[in-house]
Amino acid sequence: MTIDIRKTQLSVETIWHERGPRRETPIRVVTAVAVVRNPFAGVYAADVLGFQTELRAVGRQLSTMIVQTLGSDAVQAYGKGAIVGEDGELEHGAVWHEAGGWALREALGNPKAIVPAAKTVASLGARLMIPLGHIHAAYVRSHFSTAEMTVWDGPRRDEIAFGLAAADGGRIHERAGGLAVADIKANDGLR
Repeated sequence: MTIDIRKTQLSVETIWHERGPRRETPIRVVTAVAVVRNPFAGVYAADVLGFQTELRAVGRQLSTMIVQTLGSDAVQAYGKGAIVGEDGELEHGAVWHEAGGWALREALGNPKAIVPAAKTVASLGARLMIPLGHIHAAYVRSHFSTAEMTVWDGPRRDEIAFGLAAADGGRIHERAGGLAVADIKANDGLR
């Protein structure tokens, strides 16, 4: 099985304010997407793990796009997502949990927090909101946010759009409390 990438896409959202004070430096949210042929479209396959293993290369490619845009030291939040075309099943997108999350964490020096995820089965131009979380501690509320993932002409029925997202900050005017970045102690990804 060889991964057949039809296209990649990189988007950068630059946020200066949300009706509050304008920041001197904006928050940037980057989403990198690869639209690939789904080798299981239209059929049931009991074993999808070979596809997951091959997708690691796609994860590395998308992670590199993000790091080249934001810089690895700037990334504070991350997430991942998959939109499976209509001839596929949700499990075909689930292989991205390991392949995409592993690659992004590796590119960022192996932070401990889980890479939040969303996935769906949908048609052309579907919009998926990828949840974002802090890279070192899951309970840092200021970094609970979202990144939009959409491809105008994908995924086609026999494709999957796999995406990674990262941000160089939390929500622009966060004030909902919770664990502060400065108070992260365990560095275990949980608290």
